[in-house]
Amino acid sequence: MIGNSYPYTVDNWLSDILLAHSSGIDGFALNVGVDSWQPSQVANAYQAALQSETGFKLFMSFDMTESSFVQFFALHPSSNAATLRTYITTYATHPNQLLYNGRVMASTFSGQTCTFGQGSVTSGWSTQFVQKLTGSSAFNTYSGVINGMFNSQLHFGISSAVSSLLSNYIGSTTPDETYIPSLAAMSGSQTYMAAVSPWFFTHYGPSTYNKNWIYLSDDHLYATRWESLINIRDQVDFVQVISWNDFGESHYVGPIEGAQPMSQAWVDGNDHTGTHSLVYADGWLNLTSYYASAFKTGTYSTPTKDQLIMWSRPHPALASASDDMVGRPTNYQITSDNVWAVVLATSPATVVLSTSSSQSQTFKVTAGVSKLAVPIKSGGTMRGTLTRGGQTVIDLQATNFTFQAKPTTYNFNAHVIASP
Repeated sequence: MIGNSYPYTVDNWLSDILLAHSSGIDGFALNVGVDSWQPSQVANAYQAALQSETGFKLFMSFDMTESSFVQFFALHPSSNAATLRTYITTYATHPNQLLYNGRVMASTFSGQTCTFGQGSVTSGWSTQFVQKLTGSSAFNTYSGVINGMFNSQLHFGISSAVSSLLSNYIGSTTPDETYIPSLAAMSGSQTYMAAVSPWFFTHYGPSTYNKNWIYLSDDHLYATRWESLINIRDQVDFVQVISWNDFGESHYVGPIEGAQPMSQAWVDGNDHTGTHSLVYADGWLNLTSYYASAFKTGTYSTPTKDQLIMWSRPHPALASASDDMVGRPTNYQITSDNVWAVVLATSPATVVLSTSSSQSQTFKVTAGVSKLAVPIKSGGTMRGTLTRGGQTVIDLQATNFTFQAKPTTYNFNAHVIASP
C-alpha cells in the first residue's frame, strides 16, 4: 500500500524488500492512488529494489476504488488515463519491473466502470491489464481487452446462521472455480492471479471510511488457503499475498511501520511478524516462506528448523466494549474464541498449547506442518512448548497479551507470536 508509505525513505523500502525476499516473496504489487506525493515513493521503491541486488520485482496495481482515484477520474475524464500510462512508461525498462510473457505487468483493483473519456468501458481500457473486476459478467464484457484477472474473493461474509457449516469452505478453491474455467474459455492465453490472506478486520466509523466488519478468518485460514492453492498450482500463474502493509484491514504480514490510515486503535501492539527483540521474518512470514516454496516447487520440504506460530484475538467475540463509538463489527458473532497454532517440525515431537496454568492440551505432531487449536477464555494468554526426546526445543510465551473480558474498544485483529 503506497498510501501507507508516506514517511518512507529508500532505506525503509530496502529493509522491507530484503525481509520480503528472505520470506519467499518475489515482488511487490504497488497499490497506488493519485496523491501528488505517491510517485516519489514509487521511485524510492524501484531504487531500493535495484539496490537490494536480489532481483526483486515490482509492478503497478492501480486501486480504482481508492477515493482520490474515483474523484480524480470523475473530474478529469479526458486526461485520467495519463496517470496510469506515466507510471507504466516510466518503469517499463527498469531492471526490477516485472515482465510477464514479454509484457510490462500492471494490474488494477476494480476499475470496471472507468471509461477514460471513451464511449465505453471496454474501449477505454485500451491498455491491457490483469484486473480485479467485480461482477459475474466481467469475463464476457472484457474479452479481448484484458490479459487476465486477479481474484481477491477468498473471504466469506457469512451470517451466523450458517457459520457452523463453513469449516469446509475456509481457504478452499471455491472462489477460484469460476475464474479459472472462464478465463480458459476466453480468447488468447489468459493469466490467473489468485489471492491468499491471513485475516480481515476493519473498524472505521461513518465519519471516516465507514467500514466496520470482519470476514471469517478462523481455522488457520492462511495455511489452509495456501494448501488449497498448492493443490491447483498448475492452474494458477501468480499468488498475491494480501497484504504486506494494509493496516486498516488487519491482514498485514509485514512489520508495523510507515503511516497508518487511522488504524492505530486496532493495529498498535498487534504485530503479525511475531517480532522478538528486533528480529523479523517470524510469525505469518514464516508460513509465507514455507508455503511459497511449496507452491513454486510443488513439494513440501521437511523444515530444517522447528518453529511455532500462534495467534488469537484480543477479546471474546461476544464481549461488550465500554467506550467504542463505532460499535460492534458486522459478522462479529461468526468467529470462534480460539488460539490458532501452526507447527513446523523437523521430526516428530510433542506440542503443548496453554492458555492458563490450568488450561492446556497436548498434541503429538509429525515432521512437517501441523495445524492446531485450543479454546481460550477471558483472562487467558498464549503459550506453546515443543519437546523431543525429553528436551524442550521451543518454549514460546506471549509477553504482552491477555484475552480481555471487558475491552474498552472492539478489536478483532490478530495478535501473533512466534518462536525465533
